[in-house]
Amino acid sequence: MNGYVTNIERDTLENEDYRRVLYTGKHMQLVLMTLQPGEEIGLERHEGHDQFIRIEAGTGYAQLDRERRDLEDGSIVVIPSGAEHNIVNTSDTEPLRLYTLYSPPEHPDGTVQHTKADGRG
Repeated sequence: MNGYVTNIERDTLENEDYRRVLYTGKHMQLVLMTLQPGEEIGLERHEGHDQFIRIEAGTGYAQLDRERRDLEDGSIVVIPSGAEHNIVNTSDTEPLRLYTLYSPPEHPDGTVQHTKADGRG
């Protein structure tokens, strides 16, 4: 099949990995992420990549440049290329579960990081 079909809500809620690439196309990539209690992505900036994030479970906040916005189930974040951003799980007990679309793709196809530390140097 040329393309990808899944139940994204189920996949996101069942995901235990920090980062799991589900689909990589020529111009777009679908990635699941789970931030553990108190965990954050870390302040970053993507040059040449737009990003869309949807929260499926948990609470936290998004920092876009210098503006902070609270996040909960159903929240979305649209991050244009060049915007400094961070996603933070503010819960002490519950994971923050989300999926994200990168355009164009950001990570190698098939990437799985069980923990945030798996992606470091």
